[in-house]
Amino acid sequence: MSYQIITDSGCDFTKEKYEALGLIAAPLTVNFRGETYPDRNDDSLRDMYADLRAGKVATTSAVNPEQWKEIMEPLLEKGEDILVLAFSSGLSTTYQSASIAAQELRERYPERTISVVDSLCASLGQGLLAYYACKKRDEGLSLGELEQWLLDNRLHLCHWFTVDDLMYLKRGGRVSAATAIMGTMLNIKPVLHVDNEGHLISVSKARGRKASIQAMAKKVAELGAGFDNSVMFISHGDCREDAEYLAGLLKEQYGVKEVYINYVGAVIGSHSGPGTLALFFLGEHR
Repeated sequence: MSYQIITDSGCDFTKEKYEALGLIAAPLTVNFRGETYPDRNDDSLRDMYADLRAGKVATTSAVNPEQWKEIMEPLLEKGEDILVLAFSSGLSTTYQSASIAAQELRERYPERTISVVDSLCASLGQGLLAYYACKKRDEGLSLGELEQWLLDNRLHLCHWFTVDDLMYLKRGGRVSAATAIMGTMLNIKPVLHVDNEGHLISVSKARGRKASIQAMAKKVAELGAGFDNSVMFISHGDCREDAEYLAGLLKEQYGVKEVYINYVGAVIGSHSGPGTLALFFLGEHR
């Protein structure tokens, strides 16, 4: 019996990547420059990041239950079961909304299976987990087996990132105003990760941008031993050169075969800001 994997735009994939993997993605929403539009991940993000640098502010909205139902119900009507892999509940209500929609639809379609998994991941960390989910699906795992695999492995998905401007994290309540001002004056760049509850946590500090990128690369040696990390993902807030530098370190130091690089999308980028650089790989723990 066939099933469809649905995720959301928190994955930070391009439209082409979703299609190549056979994924359906529910879009979160961005409110910016007086317009409201679905989350996107394409070259138009350069303009958004330029406006963010110029001081403009965006707000965002999660996928709501009605939007989830609009995506799920046509699949159920066709006789397909559904596995939803949602943006971290520690950062968005998208997972909770998917769970509400699934419960309502289970009552309407009792013969169908609808599973909703909290990825506890964000950006291309969620994307990398979705990538592995699609591989497992293609290897023949049933919906129930894949759901269990995701629950067993989601906390092995390591998220490490740095930002170029602490003021965006201050605005989102991630660091104090004093820390942001002092860090900016001293050129201190935080190295952060996503913890087991799916929250953003500041772990350490580095003096200067290059040092913070090198510190991220070292996390692979600390955490990734014994895991197949031939594929890693990097997302960036309009700083492609830094992403390429990090990718080069990974290939040189660890023999990584494939590094997928893409933008931090409009929704997450609105909060993390221009200059965000994030690395995602498999490891012993987060």
